[in-house]
Amino acid sequence: GGGDGGGGGGGRGLTHAHLVSTASGERRRLAIAAAFVAIGHEPNTALFAGQIELRSDKYVNMNSSGRSTRTSVPGIFACGDVADPTYRQAVTSAGSGAAAALDAERWLSETGVAD
Repeated sequence: GGGDGGGGGGGRGLTHAHLVSTASGERRRLAIAAAFVAIGHEPNTALFAGQIELRSDKYVNMNSSGRSTRTSVPGIFACGDVADPTYRQAVTSAGSGAAAALDAERWLSETGVAD
């Protein structure tokens, strides 16, 4: 950031981060030029509770063999942050959205649903 409050360098961009150990309280300054911040995550799946099967960690249960976006309800496909407890990132969500669209298209073809 700018200034020097959060590791900025007066307009030079990110130059350092102040780290504090959660175990010991030790403080140190780390020189860096870039950062990726993960803020934690709980999947926003409450609206699906009782409608499709959720795992104990609240992610949608992808109950199929192999890699598929199928859920416990035929014709319902899940993708993105509600289906991916490992990566949970926007790029992964976009890619899994494309996979869900392909799975949905295949399902429509297999079930004979007219377009």
